[in-house]
Amino acid sequence: MGGISIWQLLIVLLLVVVLFGTKKLRNLGGDLGSAIKGFKKAVKDEGADSEKEDEAGAGRVIEGEVTRKEKEEV
Repeated sequence: MGGISIWQLLIVLLLVVVLFGTKKLRNLGGDLGSAIKGFKKAVKDEGADSEKEDEAGAGRVIEGEVTRKEKEEV
């Protein structure tokens, strides 16, 4: 009750193919795949950049910044 059967899904799929055509759907799928790939690459690059920044600034203390040793002493 209230569920979608396989026949209803097939009818919807058939209507989408008739309305948009297979070529347009193929292009849409390719564009969506490229967008997802670009997003994953950007997230991966951002993670690598932030790790490099953490490693580069690990021994540096900014004026007024509390170091871990000072936190432990307090």
